[in-house]
Amino acid sequence: MEEVKLESSKPMVASREEMVEARVPLAYRDQCAHLLIPLNKCRSAEMYLPWKCESERHVYEKCEYELVMERILKMQKIKENQEKLGIQKEKGGAAIPLFPSPATS
Repeated sequence: MEEVKLESSKPMVASREEMVEARVPLAYRDQCAHLLIPLNKCRSAEMYLPWKCESERHVYEKCEYELVMERILKMQKIKENQEKLGIQKEKGGAAIPLFPSPATS
């Protein structure tokens, strides 16, 4: 079976120490954190005015979008590999639905 790596193609630019110093929350410490640090500095300097720091925000959001799209493509490759090999879910291991079915009385 061909393995699909789950690593991102984007390198980590910001070091752990830089992220700690900039108080980047753990959930945001990804490959785009180096763009979030100047964005947050700009936001605090401009008192979070929505029309300020637009270029920094755009660059950060584009980076996050690219990471999401990369993960989606990798997941599609994993599913395609599983389908090629005929791997199916077991009957007892059904997936949890996103929306519960309505209760009927």
